[in-house]
Amino acid sequence: MSNEENTAFLSHVEPVLPVEDVLKTVEYWHGVLGFKDKWTWGEPPNHGGVAWQGVFVQFSYNPKLASASKGNSIFIRVKNLENLYHFHQQKNAEIVEPLENKPWGMAGYTVRENNGYYVIFAGALISKREKTETRKPVAVNIIPRIPTAKEYLDLVVAVGWDKNSNTSMVEKTLAAPVYAVVAEDKTNNVIGSAFLLSDQASFYYVKDVMVHPAWQSKGIGSMLMREITHWLDLNAPDNAYVVLFTPENLAAFYKHFDFTPAFGMTRRIQRR
Repeated sequence: MSNEENTAFLSHVEPVLPVEDVLKTVEYWHGVLGFKDKWTWGEPPNHGGVAWQGVFVQFSYNPKLASASKGNSIFIRVKNLENLYHFHQQKNAEIVEPLENKPWGMAGYTVRENNGYYVIFAGALISKREKTETRKPVAVNIIPRIPTAKEYLDLVVAVGWDKNSNTSMVEKTLAAPVYAVVAEDKTNNVIGSAFLLSDQASFYYVKDVMVHPAWQSKGIGSMLMREITHWLDLNAPDNAYVVLFTPENLAAFYKHFDFTPAFGMTRRIQRR
């Protein structure tokens, strides 16, 4: 047997919580906390569980142990944490600690579920960007054009993307967009950009949304995205698919432009 065949691969972990009422608990985790899949065993149920994406929790009927276990907690990592927080608010979950950034480098909030267990939902730090509506106007022009090679490279370096970008491929990069916009300051310096790639049939990809650090948190990213989405509304075919990749802490920003979380897979080609 190969080394790979002799190696154990861990898939996931499933906590088993003692509860006083399996069916009631399953329905709570399904209906209030939002776990999509559920199951029970026995009649009446003496065991059950829920699952949502990669998280699995089981429940076992044991009133005595359940009484002694109240106050224990489960820690669940979440992508798009703010979206889940708003969902739990709408479902009137008992949120005993509100969503906030924690000193250990994560954001999180705590729900006390129906058995008295504390469920801690945690994820990436919350962006402290102000809402675009509250920002004062800035002297910036948004112009539909592709930046020059120098303008593009200056932005890439300014935002720190140069380490992961192939600067030798700039000409090909700038030849690819079907639409692009730049933000210029009052002296016509390019301080932001956004590209739109497409097969010009049904698929569009938003790429290289960049704002110079000196101009960030001033609403310029929103101005760029409004131009991109306006062009899409006018030119993209009905039912066209528009995608982008973004760090988790910026998901709330793109949600303002009707982007929603999706699950997919990526592969990066790395040659040494």
